[in-house]
Amino acid sequence: MSGSDVSGDAGRALCPEAADYLDMLAAERGAGLNTLTAYRRDLEDYLGYLARSGTALDAVDSGTLRAFLIDLETRGLKASSAARRLSCVRGFHKFLYAEGGAESDPSVAVSGPRRGRSLPKVLSIAEVDRLLATAQAAAAAEQPPGPARRARRMVCLLELLYATGLRVSELVALPRAAGVSRERYLFIKGKGGRERLVPLTEAACAAMSAHLPAVPEDSAWLFPADSDSGYLTRQAFARDLKTLAAAAGLHPDRVSPHVLRHAFASHLLQNGADLRVVQELLGHADISTTQIYTHVLDERLKAMVRDLHPLMDG
Repeated sequence: MSGSDVSGDAGRALCPEAADYLDMLAAERGAGLNTLTAYRRDLEDYLGYLARSGTALDAVDSGTLRAFLIDLETRGLKASSAARRLSCVRGFHKFLYAEGGAESDPSVAVSGPRRGRSLPKVLSIAEVDRLLATAQAAAAAEQPPGPARRARRMVCLLELLYATGLRVSELVALPRAAGVSRERYLFIKGKGGRERLVPLTEAACAAMSAHLPAVPEDSAWLFPADSDSGYLTRQAFARDLKTLAAAAGLHPDRVSPHVLRHAFASHLLQNGADLRVVQELLGHADISTTQIYTHVLDERLKAMVRDLHPLMDG
């Protein structure tokens, strides 16, 4: 079961303390809607557990939290998901203690579940080329106006994603002005309000130019859609991408917008980019987040020693 499948208390009303915690994350730390939604879901599950076990919030101790972790494991939550949920609960109790709502922080003495280091799924350069070629062939084929527009939109989405490594939430919410600008970079406001410049390739600029005529001039978005937000949803893009992957002869389970973001980073490092540069392009606040890609650097360094060290000739 996945993490979203095990929360049996979805929709539970949050207590005032939890609501205040989410308000603090939004106001003081700039947490985005997706982050707040995930934290709310984690808190709902935690508060549901406390209710089922008959434990008042002010009576929680380290034993309660360890029992909560055992409960998560019993319900089938992966170690990585349980660790994320514990991180949310830790932050909540730290907040309560700092705000004077609790006499101590019970999470201090609790260790998280042991997690294996998982490497990101990555497509090879040849596989990305195949994906792009399949999308471009669809866009060049004769077909009715509707499918033709969607095909050009897919090429634009793919070229931008692989050229920039944007988060999918940043990509689908690009303003129409990004496609009109003559600049060879995008100005992105990402997680926590952090801003960065991301350079564009010629292919990405050309794809935007081909897609732009289908975007109404009064649209605020580069990828408008009939949705609550007014732009293409992440789910719709991910679904169309899997359809394209199947057409390109790739297993759909191996392809997602996030996998292409990983491919962007891995292929840059593979070709000699500095880890700090990749950190900046990805919009990671901390270099430790980017260090998941050090397996690529390790392989590159081994190859450099093998090819360049004078004693390796023999």
